[in-house]
Amino acid sequence: MEELIGRVTAATGLDEATAHKALGIILAFLQKEGPPAEVAQLLAAIPGAENAAAENAGGGGGLMGMMGGGVMALGGQLMSAGVSMGQMQTLGRTLFSYGREKAGEDTMGPIVGSIPGLSQFV
Repeated sequence: MEELIGRVTAATGLDEATAHKALGIILAFLQKEGPPAEVAQLLAAIPGAENAAAENAGGGGGLMGMMGGGVMALGGQLMSAGVSMGQMQTLGRTLFSYGREKAGEDTMGPIVGSIPGLSQFV
């Protein structure tokens, strides 16, 4: 996770703690919404990713949770963690680019394709 956090902080301007939290939120979201086998491969390919996802599992309540969840709820969670709308796309692209490096397109493609609306952020 340290290498990925470094890339995210460089690309987005987020501090390390916020980058770690935001990545954990996204990874937990992928665990909940994505194809289980591919998400497990992604988490296994990034040391520390499973712990980061576990730390942020169970989010999505509040107003965004009442609006139906999905990518909208993810955006709300990221904003609550201190990620601006402008930083979200860069954050997503950085994470998915890193995922492609570590886990491959055969893993990342099905994840992006299975979650409605996710492709606009990656």
